[in-house]
Amino acid sequence: MKYKDLKALFEDVKKGSLSPDEAVLRAETLPFEDLGFAKPDYHRELRKGSGEVIYGEGKTAEQIIKISSALIEKGQKNVLITRLSAEKAEEVKKEIDISYYADCRLGIYGGLPERDGKGYVVVATGGTSDLPVAEEAALTAEFLGSRVMRLYDVGVAGIHRLLAYREQLMGARAVVAVAGMEGALASVIGGLVGCPVIAVPTSVGYGASFGGLSALLAMLNSCSSGVSVVNIDNGFGAGYLANMINRIE
Repeated sequence: MKYKDLKALFEDVKKGSLSPDEAVLRAETLPFEDLGFAKPDYHRELRKGSGEVIYGEGKTAEQIIKISSALIEKGQKNVLITRLSAEKAEEVKKEIDISYYADCRLGIYGGLPERDGKGYVVVATGGTSDLPVAEEAALTAEFLGSRVMRLYDVGVAGIHRLLAYREQLMGARAVVAVAGMEGALASVIGGLVGCPVIAVPTSVGYGASFGGLSALLAMLNSCSSGVSVVNIDNGFGAGYLANMINRIE
């Protein structure tokens, strides 16, 4: 429930179209509900500006359906489901009208909202192999209301590709730099732009990349100021943070 919805609840009581007891009952059910296997957080949108996101991995399709349904019934107009397999998505679609993005394993109920961020976010990748994580970041930011510019396959192996978009990079309010291998993209972008850079190490790379650990350590040790780092393959976390930055007044 957003601030405007809570205000409307109070206005209904003031006008007499809703009794104080009915308003109290609605308010009591706002914080969360115990479904036995999960406790959907109905206050999250009011507290944080966006509703609860469902992490699909490790949950059954039935559990995802029940959690989604509970959120929707309580007024959450858009629901994001991350790490949703194609098989589970097909089961969820039978009960809930979601759009499924197979490349990044995201399910979205309610569509993408109008962009209301202050500017735009850039999501850049070192290579095409980083796209699944990058799309998770880009769609998350779009789901939350940010305009996103995608700059894919602009890694340091051909740095002229990145420099060709220097103006677009410098105009962003936040840049998400997604890269595996040695993870150098974040440092290079950090040296070019004046906005925060959110580095996302990916598990792309040969044996000594250790499933993304090499990129993670390189990004943590970046000499460029203003670079922060999220966990390996955590496109969702990067997109969420980029949107928060984009919405700062």
